[in-house]
Amino acid sequence: MRFDLTDLRLFLNVHETGSITAGARRSHMTLASASERIRGMEDALGVPLLLREHRGVAPTPAGRTLAHHARVVLGQMDRMRGELDHYGQGLKGHVRVLCNTTALSEYLPGVLGAFLKDHPRISVDLEERLSHEIADALRAGACDIGVLADSADLHGLRTRTFRHDPLTLVVPQGHPLAERPSVLLADVAGHEFVGLVEGSALQEHIAHHARRSGKALSYRVRLRSFDAVCRMVGQGVGIAIVPRVAALRYGRAAGVRRVALADDWAARDLVLCVRDDLPAYAGELVEYALRDAPAPAGPATDAQTDGAAEGARGRTRSPTRRRPG
Repeated sequence: MRFDLTDLRLFLNVHETGSITAGARRSHMTLASASERIRGMEDALGVPLLLREHRGVAPTPAGRTLAHHARVVLGQMDRMRGELDHYGQGLKGHVRVLCNTTALSEYLPGVLGAFLKDHPRISVDLEERLSHEIADALRAGACDIGVLADSADLHGLRTRTFRHDPLTLVVPQGHPLAERPSVLLADVAGHEFVGLVEGSALQEHIAHHARRSGKALSYRVRLRSFDAVCRMVGQGVGIAIVPRVAALRYGRAAGVRRVALADDWAARDLVLCVRDDLPAYAGELVEYALRDAPAPAGPATDAQTDGAAEGARGRTRSPTRRRPG
């Protein structure tokens, strides 16, 4: 049985995406080449690794075992590269980061731009996911760093507050809601909304809480950026829920008013989480990301949240803090 690193990375990509086509794309392979490699792995083992289904693939018990060991092997290779990178100029580090919508659009571009400029031999794979998916991926060892809302289950993860990121309602000037000091989502669910494209992590987050309150939101249009959402709201098309940082950035030019959301789940923080035993170069990215992070609130949270940067060195404790919702 001989599997090379390309085989292992391909299989892990297929396992994580649930599709040979998507796994091949992520691995920068043709579908035919990826399918042939997976068949070769199954032939070498003598057992199927994947169940081919109508909407994709699912791992067999042997496939789940292989995925576990593939993560271990590839993670060890990344750590080896990171440590050897201090001795030579030829090796490059690679960091996989998962983040939610707000982190992707508002915060991480500036952080990553500065980091990559100062670290020319390191590359970053950045992908948007739902916060609960990011937490699960970190626990499974499927990524190095996650930036997600603190409403997710953070059990067992090393975390540090990354940014305060409350959500707010934006409405057109002169709208009946514009003079309200605050509203609940349930109170405004009957209005027409403007939102991000279907599948965005933030929209899924909002839809989840609408369903919990027994409401379904109606969208007149879905767009790809907070700027476009705010501009559409300013033109009177509907109302929207966006991060306050985006409302502050785009609101004046768009001509919208901010109305506070009184729901507990809207008063959220973004947290940065790491997996165990980060390579040294990934730890450097964590330190970059936390340079402008809010200071810990006090002694009670220090033990819980100071661990992210130190987690790269394996000297932290796991947090227990969790916000409802």
